[in-house]
Amino acid sequence: MKHFIVAGIFLMVAMITSVNSYAQQGDPAARQAQMKQKLMTDLKMTDVQADSVVSISMSYSPQRRAIFQDQSLSQDDKQAKMKVITDQADKRIQPILGD
Repeated sequence: MKHFIVAGIFLMVAMITSVNSYAQQGDPAARQAQMKQKLMTDLKMTDVQADSVVSISMSYSPQRRAIFQDQSLSQDDKQAKMKVITDQADKRIQPILGD
């Protein structure tokens, strides 16, 4: 159950990152602040938890972007590669969220 929650959080942060990247192309600090606020408001995370989750999510952004932009990959290949990244992030996020 905890794995699904962490995966959901990571997916939500990834979607927020994607949507906000179009709206705020040159301002990653504003994008991070908005993601942090959403985590604190919607998911009731503490300031420290939200900072950590945003930081972890942003560290995987270049890898996610590269996968999305790789035209040589099929949709299934992209999903498989994204799953690996999501699993890596889950392992880092789970200890932050605790029980």
